[in-house]
Amino acid sequence: MAKALNLIPTSTFPPFSCPTRPKRKFSIRATTESSETPVSSASVQTKPEPSSPPLTFAPPPNFKPPEPKRFGVRPDKVFDILGASLALLFRLGTGVFVSGYSFSFVSKDEIPADQYALDFNDSKVKETSKIGPRPPKPIEIYEFEGCPFCRKVREIVAVLDLDVLFYPCPKNGPNFRRKVAEMGGKQQFPYMVDPNTGVSMYESDDIIKYLVGKYGDGNVPIALSLGLLTTLTAGLAMIGRSGKGSSYSPSRLPPKPLVVWAYEGSPFCKIVREVLVELELPHIYRSCARGSPKRQILFDKTGRFQAPYLEDPNTGVEMFESAEIAEYLKATYAL
Repeated sequence: MAKALNLIPTSTFPPFSCPTRPKRKFSIRATTESSETPVSSASVQTKPEPSSPPLTFAPPPNFKPPEPKRFGVRPDKVFDILGASLALLFRLGTGVFVSGYSFSFVSKDEIPADQYALDFNDSKVKETSKIGPRPPKPIEIYEFEGCPFCRKVREIVAVLDLDVLFYPCPKNGPNFRRKVAEMGGKQQFPYMVDPNTGVSMYESDDIIKYLVGKYGDGNVPIALSLGLLTTLTAGLAMIGRSGKGSSYSPSRLPPKPLVVWAYEGSPFCKIVREVLVELELPHIYRSCARGSPKRQILFDKTGRFQAPYLEDPNTGVEMFESAEIAEYLKATYAL
C-alpha cells in the first residue's frame, strides 16, 4: 500500500530458552456435550494447590526487544506472511478498514509531526472513520484462529474498532473450552459475553448483528451478510495457514492477560494471533484497523504506529515485530 516489503536479517537476538516452571491446574466443571467434542462430567481444580509456589514469569535470558522495521519481512518468514496474505484476497480486505473509512491526500504541513499519518511521496494520508458507542468494558469472545465462523466475528471487531478480551479455545485446550460448556451448555465457537449488558450468545451471525446494533450503526457490512458465501470465503481465507492457530500446545497460563495491538486484516498480526491461540493465552485485543483512533494512541505511546505491538504485564516486555513476538511468546509461556 505504500512501500515494497524489504527482507531483513533473521533475528536480532539469540534463540530463547526458558526454565520450566510448575504447571498451574485449572478446574471447571462441565456436564454437557458439544457438537464438536464430547465433554464428560469432570472437575478439575481451578486454583493452584496451597503448597504450589506462585507462577512467576520473566523475559527470556539476554532478551532485548528488536528494533521495529516497517514493512520488513524476515527471510525465514516470507512464506508465512504470503500464506497469511491470501485471506485479504478471499475476504476482499474485510477487517482492514474501520466502518465509514475515508482518506484524502494533504500537504505534510497540514498534519503536525506529533499526529499519526501515513506518508505518501510528498503528501500525507489523512484518514477518518465513523465509529459507534464505545463499550466501557472489553467484549469477551471465546474462539480460535482456524475457524471460519470465528473469523467472521473477528472481522466485525475490526470494522467496529472494538477492544476485545479473547479467550483462545484451541482443540484439546484444557481451560476455556470447558468454561464455554459450563457457561453456555455446549462447546461451540465463537461464544460471546458482553459484560456491559449481561448478554451472552453463540452463532457468529447473531453475534455480528448484536455488535453492529449495539456498537455500530445497525448495518451489517455486505461482506459479512452474504450467508453461506461469507462462510465459504472465510474458510478459504485460511488455506494459506491451514491448521495454524487451531490445536493446543502445552503452556503456562499467566495471571494477567496480555495486550495486543493488532487487526484482523494484517498478515503480520495473524502470525502472532496463531501463537496466542495455540498457547491458549488470554489477551486484550486493541483492534486498530485503518481509520482507528487507536492508531494515534499507540503513536503517542511509542512514537510510531506499527502492528502488531505486544504489551506483557506479566514480564514488563513491550515490543514490535511479529516474528520476534511469536518467538518471545513461545520462549516465555510454552512448556
